[in-house]
Amino acid sequence: MRNLGKLSLLGGIALTIAGCNGGNGNILTQSGLNPKNFEAIYDGDSTSLYVLKNSKGMEVCVTNFGARIVSVSVPDRNGNMVDVVLGFDSIQSYFPENNKSDFGATIGQYANRINQGRFVLDGDTIKLPQNNFGHCLHGGTDMGSRGWQYRVFKAQQLNDSTVSLTINTTDGGNGFPGNVTATVTYTLTGDNALDIAYKATTDKKTIINLTNHSYFNLSGDPSTAITDDVLWVNADAFTPVDSTFMTTGEIVTVENTPMDFRTPKKIADDIQSDYVQIKNGNGYDHNWVLNSKGDINVPAVKLVNAATGIALEVFTDEPGIQIYTGNFLDGSVTGKNGKVYNQRSAICLETQHYPDSPNKPQWPTVVLNPGETYNSHCIYKFSIEK
Repeated sequence: MRNLGKLSLLGGIALTIAGCNGGNGNILTQSGLNPKNFEAIYDGDSTSLYVLKNSKGMEVCVTNFGARIVSVSVPDRNGNMVDVVLGFDSIQSYFPENNKSDFGATIGQYANRINQGRFVLDGDTIKLPQNNFGHCLHGGTDMGSRGWQYRVFKAQQLNDSTVSLTINTTDGGNGFPGNVTATVTYTLTGDNALDIAYKATTDKKTIINLTNHSYFNLSGDPSTAITDDVLWVNADAFTPVDSTFMTTGEIVTVENTPMDFRTPKKIADDIQSDYVQIKNGNGYDHNWVLNSKGDINVPAVKLVNAATGIALEVFTDEPGIQIYTGNFLDGSVTGKNGKVYNQRSAICLETQHYPDSPNKPQWPTVVLNPGETYNSHCIYKFSIEK
């Protein structure tokens, strides 16, 4: 893939009008990013920063490197703008040779894990990179086999609130069958929602499962853990995992377990529990089976930070959501504004089909056939709790 991701004229105009003048004379975004720090060449392709704004002053910054969300600036209860996602303030920090991270990335071709990096499709055993306890995690993300989060997408800024990013993969890339074309479109709506629409097609039968891997901290301060946030999950069941984070194939009720968030509670309440699933996940790192049953109008998750009053609701047409409480952040990474990312400094809310679905025929299928179009829809809606 060559000559992708060049900044369009419209994108350049949006960057100019969206920012404000910093003290050094550079034009900065509302979240304090310098777009020039996102202009680089990676593997022969150009990277850039794209700025989305709405009439209420909310701002989202996206780079075409991994189709990543870099910042999400929303108002708190006092009207102050707060950046609520983790990330870096230069594109070089996203490069895998510097930081192997999923911050804000579009994850593909298959989000989450596939058991032992193998599955059978029409009688053929497909072998994928094994990069996590012998499993394939997030499409294979080691340096020898880059996942989508380390690829440059072709970007087109459609207007001041929408950017569309496209990736083309070749048959056998990272082991996946088919020449796949996938597009993720980010739209910042007038009611402070970030709408994410995924589409994909293939010329050969394949599997696909896409998600966004943003790390949210609604306090705006990553030095403050997310454990005091109040979480509600619209799910009666979850898919348990073994000690290698692989789903067992069971669907288990959340009732009378620490996995039950049907009544809102602080994340801290049970995250230190002796419950075997909490031990296996080193905290919460599980897929919940959503009651919303594919209805994008039914809320799946709600997260609230008491200090800022910022609330985040998640809507999706996917059957599941992976909730990960930053258990393996360990202080070894320094992000935007020199902030160190310690354990549980963020939470991920990844809409998805269930992990290892290709090996579990009892679960909703992830197979995509030629002539079909894969569609997935996720909305992150922000508001204020008074």
